[in-house]
Amino acid sequence: MEYINFGKAGVKVSRLALGLGFRGQSDRAAAQRTIEHAIELGINFIDCANVYGMNDDRANAGTSEEILGRVLKSHRDDLFISSKVFSPIGTGPNDQGASRYHIMREIDRTLGRLDTDHVDVYILHGFDETTPLDETLRAMDDLVTAGKTRYVGVSNYRAWQVVKSLWTQDKNGLDPLITVQNPYNLLNRDLELEMFPAVQSHGFGVMTYSPLAVGLLSGAYVPGESAPAGSLYATVRADRFDTHMDETTRSVLDVLHEIANAHGKTVAQTATNWVLSHPEVSVAITGGDTAEHMDDNIGAVGWTITDEERQQLDAVSSGGRRVLD
Repeated sequence: MEYINFGKAGVKVSRLALGLGFRGQSDRAAAQRTIEHAIELGINFIDCANVYGMNDDRANAGTSEEILGRVLKSHRDDLFISSKVFSPIGTGPNDQGASRYHIMREIDRTLGRLDTDHVDVYILHGFDETTPLDETLRAMDDLVTAGKTRYVGVSNYRAWQVVKSLWTQDKNGLDPLITVQNPYNLLNRDLELEMFPAVQSHGFGVMTYSPLAVGLLSGAYVPGESAPAGSLYATVRADRFDTHMDETTRSVLDVLHEIANAHGKTVAQTATNWVLSHPEVSVAITGGDTAEHMDDNIGAVGWTITDEERQQLDAVSSGGRRVLD
């Protein structure tokens, strides 16, 4: 495993983080084994959220934190843990957002499920246009002061929102955010337009999620063929497969297969390696649901595509800004 400073922070994290969305996992014991196996492979960064749960179903919100809490009993001092707040966790008027009320309530619920006294980075899962930004950021700073989180970060922010947050924190003497967590892959290169220049200017870390474009670039799907029986795009996403497997996706997959074969790697490993080849990216979050998935994912580090291969992938995916949920 490779380790890197997280943006300007001194803490060192693995280039791969394990995300606990568990889109295709319903077995809690198997989910726990996946986390434990990721740790055995050298991953020290586990990314969670208060809404994550089995099968990424909001009815199961909180179960990912509960499962991680069981793992932390024997690994807490070895891991860097993130969780997130913002997304709806109920139907009440204060059951979402980035108000002081919601943040303070949800951090305690998260810590209770994790059975720990702190997370290492607490992340705002979205930008709340209904709450004053200084209220949100003062609440996050108070969590740092209280020792409930070591660092703060944001997710799904635009570059201008990140810079405005940093300016607000600096103006008010608040602990600055150290990371932004946004999607980035060969089908969605939106971060390159404004976020990467902001990173180069301000030095915060970037955690990218969905390096395989919600599985489209996993290698499981072959251009011109139906989605394999039982796969994500043959079941819960069957209605989106034909739309997503368009000419651009097919062309990207063709080049990925060619480069992967040249290196003796899988398509998924090559797609993630392309993400990590960008100096602005600190960490790529992998969404492995099983220990076997993690064995494959770990092969994305320890090697690098060539400059020529990166140019090939850049060319075939140029202009991609596809948002997949």
